[in-house]
Amino acid sequence: MKKGRENKPHIGIFGRRNNGKSSFINAIAGQDIAIVSDTPGTTTDPVKKSVEIFGIGPAILIDTAGIDDEGALGELRVKKSLQVIRSIDLAIVIITANTVGSYEHELVQEFKRFDVPCLFVHNKSDLEPLTALTAGMITEDFDTPVVEFSSLDPSNQEKLLETIVQQMPPSAYTGRSLLAGLVEPGDIVMLITPIDLEAPEGRMILPQVQVIRDVLDNGCINIVLKETEVESFLRHTGIRPKLAITDSQVFNKMSRIVPEEIPLTGFSVLLASNKGNFGAYLEGTPEIGKLKDGDRVLILESCTHQVNCDDIGRYKIPEWLQNHTGKKLEFDIVAGLDGFPRPARDYALVVQCGGCMITRKQLQSRLKEFIEAGVPVTNYGMTIAYTNGMYERAIRPFTRGIG
Repeated sequence: MKKGRENKPHIGIFGRRNNGKSSFINAIAGQDIAIVSDTPGTTTDPVKKSVEIFGIGPAILIDTAGIDDEGALGELRVKKSLQVIRSIDLAIVIITANTVGSYEHELVQEFKRFDVPCLFVHNKSDLEPLTALTAGMITEDFDTPVVEFSSLDPSNQEKLLETIVQQMPPSAYTGRSLLAGLVEPGDIVMLITPIDLEAPEGRMILPQVQVIRDVLDNGCINIVLKETEVESFLRHTGIRPKLAITDSQVFNKMSRIVPEEIPLTGFSVLLASNKGNFGAYLEGTPEIGKLKDGDRVLILESCTHQVNCDDIGRYKIPEWLQNHTGKKLEFDIVAGLDGFPRPARDYALVVQCGGCMITRKQLQSRLKEFIEAGVPVTNYGMTIAYTNGMYERAIRPFTRGIG
């Protein structure tokens, strides 16, 4: 399933076939956006829809196939539904007729594995109301609320939406500043932004735009330069910014031009500290130096884009890693949020992009399997800094603070 490019909270809708998941989504969204049928198994691949939820804002609802689907094709549908858990911020389990069994218990175990909060909705309550026994069992066994609901007569919708807001982690819709703890209002921040083949015509790449906005949100002053103008700017103006942020590809050049007393890091490193598992990155990056001939490296791009000869993930990082280590390495590359081609333990290193197109939850869940397997993980910017000999300087603003 292709994941949406919106950095919004994602809510997965799960349940058995014909429990009314699609009707539930239509009722919440206030329009017919999901296919509804009395035939079990109508929903096949997960389907997404943007909605507005008061108290959260824009969110993505994901309709999944029935968790009790049967046959070879049904098993594939269930597998795709379970994969959705890795990328959601909240799960809603739809039940009917007071029926809760092994399917629901297994679902909740998967939610717990990926730290996904959930709530239960007893749908079709116009046909059979929720009993106190079922409600008590759900509350006690799963430690989660259950709301009675009817998609045909959604009079209880206000309570349902209130429960969704209560269960949704605030971190899913209230973003943390990229520059938190690094700058104060009035500080000058210098952004070094090469214009190369990966920069869209007439525009800037998304991480650069995100940082420009974050600088403004922190009440700071933006100075945006191409890498060819930095030396002249520093020499002629005498301005010493509080922080310099560069594209990782020119780390080497900028480390020579930007004076040591000016903290210098990269856009991708900044995203790593904000969105990724930064502690795991700090542990995993130095493992680059231990790579051996024949080791396999997995490179994770969280979006899809047109590939060219200057592509960082597909060409430059593999080249830098092999040149730095002097080893012949094998590489697998996965774009978007697709599954992995090999078991986690087959890899000696995982290199994740900055994740500017996905949510923090999606990025964290994507790395979880490798961290649990003891596979070192790092990210683009930290890998580039390490292989170019300026790793310590690039992480210094986050490990020591800016004095």
